[in-house]
Amino acid sequence: MADEAMGLRERKKLQTAMRIYRVAVALFAERGFDNVSVQEIADAAEVSKMTVFNYFGTKEDLVFRPMEEHFADAARAVRERRSGESAVDAVRQQFLELVESRDPSVGLNAEPFARQVRRLVMDTPVLMERAFLAAQRGTRELAALLAAETGDLMRATVAAATLSAARNALIEEHDSRIAAGESPDEVAADAAERVLVAFGLVENGLKGYAVRA
Repeated sequence: MADEAMGLRERKKLQTAMRIYRVAVALFAERGFDNVSVQEIADAAEVSKMTVFNYFGTKEDLVFRPMEEHFADAARAVRERRSGESAVDAVRQQFLELVESRDPSVGLNAEPFARQVRRLVMDTPVLMERAFLAAQRGTRELAALLAAETGDLMRATVAAATLSAARNALIEEHDSRIAAGESPDEVAADAAERVLVAFGLVENGLKGYAVRA
């Protein structure tokens, strides 16, 4: 009985957090991040201001808390990779799986809300700064993991930066194509080919690339 009650409480907490999140994003998208107060979000979500802060520590967290874990996806892929699997293979395979599931974190979700969040971040300087810093933390986490395994911080830092850059380039490609009118399924149809190209550059280096005639 206690386990069932706890499960119900946790579900209600999750539902409350999601309601606050969606209300906040809708208000930010309509009026601009800087023009909406936390009290207004609380009123619209029918909770107290304190409840908002209990679920989301800061105003920026109202946008980032549900997605921030994805900035460490590459590090997670490397940490959990199989014996004999390279870092590049692990990050590439994880990305392909996220494409297959049309995960919003790689820009392939058809739901308008997911794209609304991305546009909000792109159009708001303080949120763009937060996204940049979170991405940098994810890259440093990956570099530290690789350095601990290999004992070479310089190469680990280069590898982490290029792996992150490959992921970001693919996500930007997805976003720009969908913004131009393609569906997520259309973009995903040739994703595997583009993923092989992007991570091939990381795996094989840039020797011979863009040699001026």
